[in-house]
Amino acid sequence: MQNIDADNNPFPQSPVMPEMFDGNKRIHFRCHKGIACFNACCKSIDISLTPYDIVRLKKRLGVTSTEFLRTYTVPYEMEKDGLAGVKFNPVEGGTACRFMTDEGCSVYEDRPTACRYYPVALLSMRKQDEYVDSYSYALVKEDHCLGHNDPRELSIDDYRAEQGLADYDELARGWRQLILKKKSSGPAIGKPSKRSLQLWFMACYDVDRFRAFVESESFGQVFVLPEEEKTRILADDVELMLFAFRFLRQVMFGEQSIGLDEESVQQRREKLREKQLQEEREAAERMARDEGFGE
Repeated sequence: MQNIDADNNPFPQSPVMPEMFDGNKRIHFRCHKGIACFNACCKSIDISLTPYDIVRLKKRLGVTSTEFLRTYTVPYEMEKDGLAGVKFNPVEGGTACRFMTDEGCSVYEDRPTACRYYPVALLSMRKQDEYVDSYSYALVKEDHCLGHNDPRELSIDDYRAEQGLADYDELARGWRQLILKKKSSGPAIGKPSKRSLQLWFMACYDVDRFRAFVESESFGQVFVLPEEEKTRILADDVELMLFAFRFLRQVMFGEQSIGLDEESVQQRREKLREKQLQEEREAAERMARDEGFGE
């Protein structure tokens, strides 16, 4: 189930977007160990992860984000030649979640956003004349799921609160806004460079590699952070993740919120220009040789 934005239909088998609701929509649903379909939704997964999901899970498992990504996930394109997302990698040779046990989810307290939402799908969108995004919801009804037959009734907002989604949604909002901004910009910002895509993946999903990047000499030569702010950011994965969203807004969309060392930036621009001129000269020389003008 996708829960990124309205461009990602949570019902991929259908070309029609599902009916959307606000948080007041009343639903009937309850999942528990005694239900006949218990664990069925975990036996065939398609779970996208938010950056905050990764922060929670890598801490739960006691591994670095780099190791978590390598061991438990697989990247995918959210759109052709576009930004990357991350999905859970199922069990080897199968489709089941690697954290599924007979007793249920082995990482239940830190389960991903998509798992918490099920059977609700989150649709994040931004209207053309609005600055901020808004949330709508759809209801996922799969044949195997018997939870919809339970007489318990509650609103989607009540269900979200029950599943502990307030923090998950708020801490992933900056990431979703970046995705929406990229989609709404379209050709205006052009196709992201390979370097931009690499920065996106590291900053969004590999928080430990991003920490090393922020600590690096090359970062310090370009970006200026007050020492107190830098110390606070580097000491906490969530703070670092939120800073990564600021960083991406600046490098991808020019929304400056991080100070720059203008002298170093100018020197880098001059070096880049020199490199481009050198490449252009070499290309012209190769073309001349190929055409026989150098003989």
